[in-house]
Amino acid sequence: MNTPNQPDPTNQPNQPQPNQASAPQQPQPQPLNEEGLLKSYNFRPQWEVTPRQVQAMRENGEEFVLVDCRTQAEYDVAKIEGAELVPLKEMADRNDHLEEWSSRKIIIHCHHGMRSLQMTAMLREQGFGDVWSMAGGIDLWARDIDKDMKRY
Repeated sequence: MNTPNQPDPTNQPNQPQPNQASAPQQPQPQPLNEEGLLKSYNFRPQWEVTPRQVQAMRENGEEFVLVDCRTQAEYDVAKIEGAELVPLKEMADRNDHLEEWSSRKIIIHCHHGMRSLQMTAMLREQGFGDVWSMAGGIDLWARDIDKDMKRY
């Protein structure tokens, strides 16, 4: 029997009970602003278009080439219908293919928008005039446009 000065070892409310695993807390997603971007996103209008703008261009039948510069493995997980896979690492080997689009509007996307910005800059340096990166990449597309798309 425990005396009043001895704590009862079976009654410890601050300790997790065996067989009661607590699920890890998932961070709450940041809310999107009126343009469909994360409020913390540093949007570069001279370099980027938003997923909402890309979706509007598709709905309006605007002519453009959608390029996915992720890897084949990433593409196999999730893809935007109609996107052409040209991995950034293979860009030099695919220059002839890219040249076919040099006079067309090109929207490039990756996972979060960093590789697509790199590819956009490289193509602009090569003389492509109408090349844009999709802000937030396929992750933001899945979050805002195609909510059924697998996120990774």
